[in-house]
Amino acid sequence: HEDEWPLAEILSVKEVSGRKLFYVHYIDFNKRLDEWVTADRLDMKKLQFPKKEAKTPTKNGLPTSRPSSPEREVRKSLDLNLPPATAPSRGKTLPTLKRKVEPVPLATQVSPATPVPSLPSSAEATQASVFPAVREPTPFKAREEHEQLTTLTTNGTARRLIPAQPGRKRKANCGGTDEVCILSSNVHAVCCQDSQDSSDGIPSAPRMTGSLVSDRSHDDIVTRMKNIECIELGRHRLKPWYFSPYPQELTALPILYLCEFCLKYLKSLKCLQRHLTKCNLRHPPGNEIYRKGTISFFEIDGRKNKNYSQNLCLLAKCFLDHKTLYYDTDPFLFYVMTEYDSKGFHIVGYFSKEKESTEDYNVACILTLPPYQRRGYGKLLIEFSYELSKVEGKTGTPEKPLSDLGLLSYRSYWSQTILEILMDLKPDNGERPQITINEISEITSVKKEDVISTLQYLNLINYYKGQYILTLSEDIVDGHERAMQKRHSRIDPKCLHFTPKDWSKRGKW
Repeated sequence: HEDEWPLAEILSVKEVSGRKLFYVHYIDFNKRLDEWVTADRLDMKKLQFPKKEAKTPTKNGLPTSRPSSPEREVRKSLDLNLPPATAPSRGKTLPTLKRKVEPVPLATQVSPATPVPSLPSSAEATQASVFPAVREPTPFKAREEHEQLTTLTTNGTARRLIPAQPGRKRKANCGGTDEVCILSSNVHAVCCQDSQDSSDGIPSAPRMTGSLVSDRSHDDIVTRMKNIECIELGRHRLKPWYFSPYPQELTALPILYLCEFCLKYLKSLKCLQRHLTKCNLRHPPGNEIYRKGTISFFEIDGRKNKNYSQNLCLLAKCFLDHKTLYYDTDPFLFYVMTEYDSKGFHIVGYFSKEKESTEDYNVACILTLPPYQRRGYGKLLIEFSYELSKVEGKTGTPEKPLSDLGLLSYRSYWSQTILEILMDLKPDNGERPQITINEISEITSVKKEDVISTLQYLNLINYYKGQYILTLSEDIVDGHERAMQKRHSRIDPKCLHFTPKDWSKRGKW
């Protein structure tokens, strides 16, 4: 199926130097692959416009309606002036999978581009009658014919992509009055992992205790688009994956400059150089609670170091889609991992946690910056969060939903940690060794539910002669040993100097 093209959704249209550009989101792919494409990558052969719908009552009883003439509005925003479409070039394929459109957190308008309104609800997104275009004309049949959306096909450079898993639950868009354009486009993007985020149980609104789970009931199409082109942080240049609410005047800049020690954002290299002559920081503000080799961890109080914490959240939001950003950082502690060299302590990643969590969360947000990914730092951050839980004498779990990469990292850490314990068990008097779920949870500080889900994921639990037993196959043992050989960096509890505080006494805030 090399002639099939992936399905995408037009979110915005803008004009640069007399050329029209279209911001597209590839359906069933993570939003970090979204991009601006030119009109010559659009194929008009399969253009379909949205149909008008009658008013329908909403859950709260208030009626919502479509715009009076959506066809005219969509045509106006898609005044393409394209030449006749040519046959698509050959490239890698993206299968068209049915899945609901992903809403994102609310934020302010930051892009000069003209937004194309979004779907009335995520349910209708699944009902789109759209197929990828192929080289030779073949009869097309809609999978579900409830609604036809605007479809186009595009041409461009293809790179390898792994499709995301279908069927992920998502919240519906609360707007209920908008239309959307869908296009099929040839993929021009970087390789990504399977999107496996567990979005079940997203609260309808953020918890008052300071949860960082995004409130998806108030969608804004602007927040679905990347607004920062490039970030320069120390010796690295980062290409953001998602929207982050930096000041609007900075979003038009080709590069946003950040001080790598205080994370202050500046509009030019000259401003950064002038700032560096005045900035005395060579490490994150706060207490250094861990150091081994070149790796250090700093504990930062969101109340005492508000500016740094807010700047850290703004940077992190560029790479985290499922969390919202609160300017009130008081309820949070931030643990920043750094790598030391002669110039100072350079930020590698961080995680945040609530000072008081009623649901045993030991992580709210967790991020390894892109230049340091795939080097074992993600597991190091996770391991450190559980070491803190051990000192506190609690079991912990990360705040849900996890992103796709976050879920992969946590599953891998849980699997390796639990298998390490099971393989160290010694037979007792010639009989099989015994251990309970509670004992595994107490040893690792991993919450009982996460232990059970990991054992089920690894398919280790079996029912035998009236009792549950854990069966380790040779494949699992071999795989675990190979994985542990690659894991060079580990947290040494002897290097941790940490005294937990009782945050229930409000005076300590």
